[in-house]
Amino acid sequence: MLEKDRYLTFALTKGRLADKTLALFEQVGIECREMEDKNSRKLIFVNEELGLKFFLAKAPDVPTYVEYGVADIGVTGKDTIMEEGRRVFEVLDLKLGKCRMCVCGPAEAKQLLEHHEQIRVASKYPKIARDYFYNEKYQTVDIIKLNGSVELGPIVGLSDVIVDIVETGGTLKENGLMVLEEICPLSARMIVNQVSMRMENARIRQLVGDLRKVIDEKE
Repeated sequence: MLEKDRYLTFALTKGRLADKTLALFEQVGIECREMEDKNSRKLIFVNEELGLKFFLAKAPDVPTYVEYGVADIGVTGKDTIMEEGRRVFEVLDLKLGKCRMCVCGPAEAKQLLEHHEQIRVASKYPKIARDYFYNEKYQTVDIIKLNGSVELGPIVGLSDVIVDIVETGGTLKENGLMVLEEICPLSARMIVNQVSMRMENARIRQLVGDLRKVIDEKE
């Protein structure tokens, strides 16, 4: 059982997103001075006064920590939430790290998409790719999981198209590729453990409300 005076624990995505998230949190009075020491070897950071704990994790692990209740709240990209498919509540769009999930490839591949031909799709996000082609386009595809530069897929003939995150599109253009279809917009989202949402509802709703005000003011 979760107690009223327990810590609220946050799992943040390592790297630039964690820095941006903490900067946003500071605007609503949430800070953790321990995390400012970049040389620290600590894994758990605590703000005793506010009753908060923080730890950093790789993006794909954040929804796992939240689903299993190790963290009450997590912050990670919408792409990670979609790909991992964990049982969590998505409660707030933080509007950080905005980009798009797209189907990309050479210009001639557009006809393959329009005619719903069977094609090969390379992606770091096989679940997202599969859901899009099977459940939205009703197109049969062969999904190829890649971990590195997926842009290589069409260039070397491994795949007809790719499904990947697009920010500026510069890398695509340099390699003779283009955005063919947009799957969805992406940004950092706040997720909450299902039990924590019930047991710590007031604290979590207060946090979400305060953050929403700050985010809306920036829009």
